[in-house]
Amino acid sequence: MKRSLGFIFLWAFIFGFSQSKVSVYNDADHTPVTNAIVSCDNKILGKTNAEGFLEFKTKCRNIQIEAPGFYKESTLVEDQTKVMLTKTSSQTHAIETVILEDKSDPRALEILRKVDKLFKSNSPESLDSYAYKSYEKVSLDIDQDSITAFNNVFTNNLGLFKKSKKEDSLKDISAKKIFANSKLFLWERAQEFLYSKKYGEKINILDNRISGLKQPIYEMIALQSNRNKIPNQIKQENRGLYRFFLTDSIEVDGRQTYVIRFREVNYKKPMKKRKFSGTIYIDTETYGIKKIESISKEKNEGNITSTWIFFNNKWFLSEENVKLRMSRMMMGQDNENPEKEKEKKSSFGTYAYLYSKYFNYTSPIEENPDDFKGYSFSVKNTDGKTLHFYRTEPLSARESHTYKTIDSLGKVYKIDRTARVLTGLINGQVRVGNLDFDIGEIVNYNLYEGFRFGLKGKLNENFDPYFSPDYYFAYGLGDDKFKYGIGLDMKTTLDKNSYFRIEYYDDVNSSGEFYRRLWTFRMRMMNYGNNINNDKYYRYKGASLSYLNDITNGLTLAFATRRNTEEALFDYTFRGKQGAFENFNTLVTLKYSPNSTNIMTPQGKSLIDQKYPELYFNYEQSARVFGGDFNYTRFDALFVHNFKTRLGTTGVRLYGGVLLGEAPIWKNFTTNGLASPSRDINFNLTSYLGFATLEGGKYYNDKFIAYYFTHKLPFYFKSIGQNVTSFDFVLRGTIGDMKHPEYHDFRFRKLDHLYQEVGLEWNNFLSSYFNLGLFYRVGYYTTTNFKQNFAVQFKLKLLEF
Repeated sequence: MKRSLGFIFLWAFIFGFSQSKVSVYNDADHTPVTNAIVSCDNKILGKTNAEGFLEFKTKCRNIQIEAPGFYKESTLVEDQTKVMLTKTSSQTHAIETVILEDKSDPRALEILRKVDKLFKSNSPESLDSYAYKSYEKVSLDIDQDSITAFNNVFTNNLGLFKKSKKEDSLKDISAKKIFANSKLFLWERAQEFLYSKKYGEKINILDNRISGLKQPIYEMIALQSNRNKIPNQIKQENRGLYRFFLTDSIEVDGRQTYVIRFREVNYKKPMKKRKFSGTIYIDTETYGIKKIESISKEKNEGNITSTWIFFNNKWFLSEENVKLRMSRMMMGQDNENPEKEKEKKSSFGTYAYLYSKYFNYTSPIEENPDDFKGYSFSVKNTDGKTLHFYRTEPLSARESHTYKTIDSLGKVYKIDRTARVLTGLINGQVRVGNLDFDIGEIVNYNLYEGFRFGLKGKLNENFDPYFSPDYYFAYGLGDDKFKYGIGLDMKTTLDKNSYFRIEYYDDVNSSGEFYRRLWTFRMRMMNYGNNINNDKYYRYKGASLSYLNDITNGLTLAFATRRNTEEALFDYTFRGKQGAFENFNTLVTLKYSPNSTNIMTPQGKSLIDQKYPELYFNYEQSARVFGGDFNYTRFDALFVHNFKTRLGTTGVRLYGGVLLGEAPIWKNFTTNGLASPSRDINFNLTSYLGFATLEGGKYYNDKFIAYYFTHKLPFYFKSIGQNVTSFDFVLRGTIGDMKHPEYHDFRFRKLDHLYQEVGLEWNNFLSSYFNLGLFYRVGYYTTTNFKQNFAVQFKLKLLEF
């Protein structure tokens, strides 16, 4: 695995003293710029000749290029560098004072405000229906302008490379041989987009091919660009990250268009005060986005260009071009003579390229319900044999050679196997041959079991496409007990998730658990610490028969019948009875997520994009049949939504439950407290439904409601490095009651007054992978002890809302 990953991602080497060449051109007409001054740290390295060319030597990593009538540019030094200079104009000179004062032009901000306000009405999704196709190409390669120079250097130094005896150098020459004849990576995809207000969106993957892989990665081929999303530069919350200037009004495709230039706020040096990092073209009539060009601070670090087309009075994305610098590659290394190496080595930048073209727009379309059936994504073909029907131009010889070369290497380095392992992590699984292992079961922690180590494996479709046995076993260091379970899934179709399941188990669980069936892996991962301070566990042993069916892309129903023996693992009696109880019950679970996007893979349904609102609902009915001791009814529900306004992004979780009838304490509801009275300060990891300041395992109710509100302020700020940060306000609360607390003989309290805590979350804390939250208890349950009221909470930022 290390060898293959190291081969594919062969990056950064140190840049040193070298002979470099630069060509300077006019960005408007691509003519050479004569007498352009090339300098480093205010030291002039030379001027370009009549062809706009200069050869120079320098140890500098960056150089600056300036010429009369053009904006000054800064770029990274490479063996061969091509720089495009942009002409200044009288109108841009007129706003010079505003730029030097480091504030945006009010006229530009007002235009962008209207663009933001009218984005939805300008979007194709405001139409009743539409259809169009796309062709996309992603590759990894050296700079296109440096290919000839690369091959020359490679040929001249081939004998030098062969002298090396180090393993790293052998890998190095292998990668360089690939770059001499082909790209390092190539991925092509053709798609069809259908939209109907009545039926929603359907995306058909018409064909796909990824170099080096025999089997498609479905989660990868379903990834989408920001096709229908408002660009970052337009978003209200990002205004603090850029400075915007209205510089011109021109005609583009027969329509009057505003020209707004922008730059990032981290351009601190005075010499860069007039430097722009991009341009936005806005239609003056509709305030739709015509084009966005974004260039990195160092110009050959990368650029992004997105273009829209006006069709049926809406703005459809037409084309995207992305070039992003990934690393530097050194040539001419001589391990036997380091001094000689300094004079010979040359550097070449490696870049990721993305080209997307959208075409065949139609609106309105004939809305056939059959065209929208199934999941959000439908895969028509994955062998690449029909891609030539969708390419805007034939593959170059270099691109065609890529498939042959990288496919051969894929077999040698078993890239398919590595890719399956990595993509399995998206759904919380690791694939090894015919077995899928659940990474969420490897290690956990709770107050009763202490550290719980487990192994859960499931035979996948390589064993049989319809029948999938599974097992798990676990061991708790705290209780010194083994737990286990075995099961079998029997699919009724391969077109969607629809299967019967039978299982037998002997395990433990915490009392008052909120059902998490059909939760996503990310939600379950966020909720792992929910019982870190709850030691009220019970044992359950029995069997169940269930059926799950995805009725539609957004609606899932699951039914289960269970016969269990349940026993408290703490000092507890229910209505004077102590020991084991028999429980026969049925459970109906519903998940409604109408806006989420899913794709069917050989492994089953895979969630591509979780979108809100979402509803989770459970109905459990116990009966005194088949030896059952209880006759109760239990409901619980969770509603999740996330919506955006001009005041920021608001997230909502509303949840609650009701128990009707008589049942032991573990069928009641605890309040998901994460705090511990034994600590000097409450510190915990976030929980999806937890309270940072509430003591765990202390409160139980037979009915409750709770809420979780979070509001992200519409402002982003620069953080360490290239990262940005933001802040969220959080409000959590819950209240409930218990009709007969005397039925339960153990030490607990009912929570029958409103419990609330407020907090502030610092997102992307110090550019780390965590969000830092500070919480304080308010209201009825506030005490005079500060440490009981206060809590610090960390959350992986990847978990998001």
